Amino acid sequence: MASDINRVMLIGRMVRDPELKYTQGGSSVTNFSIANNRSYTVSGEKKEMVSFFNCVAWAKTGEVIAQYCKKGQRIAIEGRLQQRSWDDQSGNKRSTVEIVVENFQFLSGKDDGGRQAEHQDSQDVGPPPQGSGESTFGDDDIPF
Repeated sequence: MASDINRVMLIGRMVRDPELKYTQGGSSVTNFSIANNRSYTVSGEKKEMVSFFNCVAWAKTGEVIAQYCKKGQRIAIEGRLQQRSWDDQSGNKRSTVEIVVENFQFLSGKDDGGRQAEHQDSQDVGPPPQGSGESTFGDDDIPF
């Protein structure tokens, strides 16, 4: 039987402070959302699209994220997609797809707000932050 692949890797900014909760069994779970920007060009005009992704992190992974992350900070996450279904209070069937975080990396310091982190990103080598409209390299600079 063939193995299926379910891997997600995203870099984005925290939409709000993470929420740390505990299940009835005592397991810790942290819920948060990240915003991921994508820039593209239509008829010579630069556009930007933002997607929002709900994430869940269990146990120590979630506890660390809840302790050190705040709204506006950048984070890289790796995990898998999971679909859940439930009945709401009115008896309607509801479902969601979320990212179950298995690994992460902080891309902003604990006390960095969104503004300060953007400033740091634009200082060193590498492409400018998404949405800045400036490119430091052209198609001829790409090795493939």
